[in-house]
Amino acid sequence: MTTALDSTRVSDLLLSKVPQITLAFWVIKVFSTTVGETAADYVNDTLGFGLTTTTIVTGALFAIALFFQFRTRRYVPAVYWLTVVLISVVGTLITDNLTDVAGVPLWASTLVFAVLLAITFVVWFRSERTLSIHSIVTRRREAFYWLAILFTFALGTAAGDLLSEALGLGYLLAAVLFGAVIAAVAIAYFVFRANAVVCFWIAYVLTRPLGASFGDLASQPVTDGGLGLGTTATSAVFLVVIVALVVFMTIQIAAQRRRLDEADVRAQLA
Repeated sequence: MTTALDSTRVSDLLLSKVPQITLAFWVIKVFSTTVGETAADYVNDTLGFGLTTTTIVTGALFAIALFFQFRTRRYVPAVYWLTVVLISVVGTLITDNLTDVAGVPLWASTLVFAVLLAITFVVWFRSERTLSIHSIVTRRREAFYWLAILFTFALGTAAGDLLSEALGLGYLLAAVLFGAVIAAVAIAYFVFRANAVVCFWIAYVLTRPLGASFGDLASQPVTDGGLGLGTTATSAVFLVVIVALVVFMTIQIAAQRRRLDEADVRAQLA
């Protein structure tokens, strides 16, 4: 018969709709936000789609990816991370539309998305009594999860633009600042044993402006404080890294599930 630890591992790996929190998770998360920032600029400016058309196209692609994500019965790396990349683009475009089209100040959109995220967490917790991503095993929890993710991307975009552009810190200094805060959160968790769920969501919000700052730093012209690589090259480089890591995670998870299945069979035969 399986032990309690085995049962927990089986539940985490076979029932959860989201990945385990590893270094690869955070690397892909940061890089997906970078791609979200540069890809939105690439489609909007380089391809000349314009902000409205870009928003419609990426919104439709995100809806399709989210549909398949909800249809899966367990965590599928390719589907999950495609959804994350697309929701990153959509979150970026929501803030861009509010700023460039509606004329909403960045400080106001930052405040609004912070409030919306807080409300999402409150309703989620009152409904499910947990905000842990390790418990995403039902449709309702998954719906709360993706709504929270959308607001984290929109909030991260607004906060990042507020610091790097509106307050004139520049892309490099903004990246260093967000990286330092994330490091402080990591220290609070690993050294001082701060609440894991709180630390996770703080870090998740902050990796959005961190990745966006890296993307802007690499893609924007030298005259604007960037490295001048352009949105095409920047998007391609980071996307290749994401794909490579997703392939690695897919192979790794397949091996883990195979070992768990074999262990379960041996336990039943014992």
